[in-house]
Amino acid sequence: MNSAGKFFSIFLSFVLFIVSCQDKTSIVDSNTIINNRSWAYVNKIQVKAEIPDQKIPYNVFVNLRHSADYKYSNLFLLIRMKGPDGKVITERKEFKLALPDGEWLGKGSGNLYSYQLPFKQQFYFSQKGNYTLEIEQNMRNNPLREITDVGIRIERAE
Repeated sequence: MNSAGKFFSIFLSFVLFIVSCQDKTSIVDSNTIINNRSWAYVNKIQVKAEIPDQKIPYNVFVNLRHSADYKYSNLFLLIRMKGPDGKVITERKEFKLALPDGEWLGKGSGNLYSYQLPFKQQFYFSQKGNYTLEIEQNMRNNPLREITDVGIRIERAE
């Protein structure tokens, strides 16, 4: 086998390895960076997802990352789901981020804490098709400081 053939073989093996390692339960796993760690009400995070089958359950998570300087032990969000039929469902949700003693519940890495916060578990979408999920911070402070990333993960429930 010549060197071009060996390179192609190695490259193809690498691509197949990467594809085989992908998360097969995830429909979408998207994060948006919050500029200057300053999340204003008007900066709504939108994530689009195509739901292939309304007959199976899904888990929907809010992905969140904040710095150790975040001042609160919780986070209030408005989460809107717009379905293929144009119908919008809005839910206000509180997420607990720390214990009463101030210990963060997220996974720490340096000065940042990451969470995958359960929003809907074993949830059945009303129909298959394209959905838009929108996340709006709903705390009293505007802008909300020290939030670094926000997103959505939708996966097939097991």
